Amino acid sequence: MTNKQKNLDILEGSLDAEVLNILLSDKTTNKNIIWATNNYESLGEEYKFHSPILATAITGNNERIIKPRADKERSIQVLRSREKAEVFTPSWVCNAQNNLVDNAWFGKEAKRFNTEKDCSWETNYYKIRFPESKTWQDYVNANRMEMSCGEAPYLTSRYDMVSGKYITVKRRIGLLDRKLRIVSENTETQKDWNLWAEKALQSIYGFEWQGDNILLARENLLYAVIESFFEKFKKMPDKAFILKCSDIIAWNIWQMDGMKYVIPDSCHDEISEQMAFFDSDDRESEPCPGCKYNRPHDHNGIKATIKDWETNEVICFVDLIKGGNLYG
Repeated sequence: MTNKQKNLDILEGSLDAEVLNILLSDKTTNKNIIWATNNYESLGEEYKFHSPILATAITGNNERIIKPRADKERSIQVLRSREKAEVFTPSWVCNAQNNLVDNAWFGKEAKRFNTEKDCSWETNYYKIRFPESKTWQDYVNANRMEMSCGEAPYLTSRYDMVSGKYITVKRRIGLLDRKLRIVSENTETQKDWNLWAEKALQSIYGFEWQGDNILLARENLLYAVIESFFEKFKKMPDKAFILKCSDIIAWNIWQMDGMKYVIPDSCHDEISEQMAFFDSDDRESEPCPGCKYNRPHDHNGIKATIKDWETNEVICFVDLIKGGNLYG
């Protein structure tokens, strides 16, 4: 892996094989994330909706199959917007909304990271100061999540999702980018930087339906860390650190149907015990109870899991929902 690539697309063949395998992993199923889209099925069996995304299917001669949205053909962009409401937000809009998050956290409106301009922003390069009641460590540890994250533009702004223009490390406005800036401003040694960069990653969450987007989001987060490390120390981080970051990212950016909290299209019809007793070919089936009654906890699909990094406990994401409301 090198730091020479300065465009939006991270070629999978340039990734270390161990790193790529981690980024393709699904911590819920202990398999690989699935494509969860029909956009690639014309390429063969390995590219169908329920097929796992294999490293061999996206490297070598297949290296340019997965592309960021800005690089996709216009017809594919339109199709994905129609089918999955996939619309990517310009970086200046992400910045304005992330500024609102920071204003709430800091307790007052303050032009801390940047000053908003017309469809842009002006970066403030001075060291960020914190209120007496909070520390920079509190900021790094504060949990943030991007729902239906796509390529994760709110988490890291490595490039503008609409134009595809690469954004330098110092001008980035994503939630992870801001945390990494704080880490760089408040640590001196690589050991301390690595420790707090890992904590920053552990505090960043996002879920997405389509497998190609999940891989792109994971790659973007990993490279956000690598490029920030390079900006700070003028060299590449070691492989052990990259592997650890990749594992955190694979846990925190996960594949899920955001309405049902299960692996996409994993709910299924059920045969009642009474009907199963007769074992006839004309047995009737019942739809998934969660789908039938719109009850989040009753879906019979594969429930998506995440990790609580404070307790190191693996939990079903749906168990975080109270009264049918994720934020209740």
